[in-house]
Amino acid sequence: MVHLAVHESASGTVGVASLPCPDGQFPAVGRQHPPAQRLERTIADLVGLHPVDAPDARPWLDHGRWPVRHPLGPASAPGESLPPYPFLAAEGESLHQIPVGPVHAGIIEPGHFRFTANGEAVVRLEERLGYVHKGIESLLSGATLERAARLVGRVSGDSTVAYALAFARAVEAATETDVPARAHWLRALLAELERLANHCGDIGAICNDAAFALMHAHCAVLRERVLRASAACFGHRLLMDRIVPGGVMMDLPTDGIKVLRALVAEFRRQFPPLIDLYDNTASLQDRTVSTGFVRPALIGQFGCGGVIGRAGGRAFDARRTLAYPPYEQLAFEIPVLTESDVNARVWLRIREVEQSLALIEQILERLPPGPVSASLNRPGQPREGVALVEGFRGDVLVWLRLAADGTVARCHPRDPSWFQWPLLEAAIENNIVADFPLCNKSFNCSYSGHDL
Repeated sequence: MVHLAVHESASGTVGVASLPCPDGQFPAVGRQHPPAQRLERTIADLVGLHPVDAPDARPWLDHGRWPVRHPLGPASAPGESLPPYPFLAAEGESLHQIPVGPVHAGIIEPGHFRFTANGEAVVRLEERLGYVHKGIESLLSGATLERAARLVGRVSGDSTVAYALAFARAVEAATETDVPARAHWLRALLAELERLANHCGDIGAICNDAAFALMHAHCAVLRERVLRASAACFGHRLLMDRIVPGGVMMDLPTDGIKVLRALVAEFRRQFPPLIDLYDNTASLQDRTVSTGFVRPALIGQFGCGGVIGRAGGRAFDARRTLAYPPYEQLAFEIPVLTESDVNARVWLRIREVEQSLALIEQILERLPPGPVSASLNRPGQPREGVALVEGFRGDVLVWLRLAADGTVARCHPRDPSWFQWPLLEAAIENNIVADFPLCNKSFNCSYSGHDL
């Protein structure tokens, strides 16, 4: 069986369509909707179901190195070597190819980028991912909720709060469990701390790729302040395993409000001068303005979320569009720009840092009393649940099916990078090769979250 989750913007309706595939195939959605193509190729690799009339039948996650083919399918076959991956061709005079990766010069995850260029101008970029496939869905099948929560929280470590929250909300939807109010507010606090740390890191890293190391250094200091405050208040720098189905695993300590208010005050002192430094450095603006442009129509077609989508005019934020507690009670803006270049993606992060600071202040001021967790209901029969939450990269979706004994029958965690990676190929087109690191960092897609 294949499932398709859709959202209708005009009405706000969310639906999941399911189709049995007794003959091992299904009609390819990717024929009409290109964002589905990589997911359909993944279904073919993992489950062995064939998308009929698919425009792209190449393997995606399967590199011919697995001991079995179709590891999630009903009848797995022995693994086999695959022929060389056929990259798409580009025609024209004086074209040459530049292969980059999967091993990179920096300490980052692996991915292969095949550039076709005319001199320094990029004519085509094609990505090859899947090098950090970990068998997440296979590991989740049959897992207890406690083990599954830990696994999902590690799909993409820099988004551990977002993934843990999406998984917890999916479990709570499946079991019809009500979460205490204080737990909802603490979850939002954790999510905004994660967003604050990652946006600061990204702003500095983008500037560093434009050879402006001063911003990188100052932003790294601010990010470190967030990590230390997180460890002081919740016992973990990255806030891993703090959110669990039913609530949160620990309450904010008595001095936690003081620690976090001091953090916000420090940001309010140190962040504005950094904004001015970015805005008034002409050599930096020369690298970021108009670089890595993505057409807003393409962003809309791919349903691209997060900073990339909102920098290109798509005003989707799950905290507002599909509001979940306690965000419907909080006052905040969703910054949206239309320039859709590297500079716009930097400014989106700057504005979202400001919004996260305001949200943290509101949460600390209005944090309700009470318990921070509740026992899960045990329906005693198979149930399904789905949740969508806003991480720092964009919307994280988790769908799961629980078995009658309460273990996980199937679970699919979907990273926002699935619909952002393809747009990076469009962003670098007609730019020079030397600007690829800048474009890539302004996207900051997740390899691990995509490769599952």
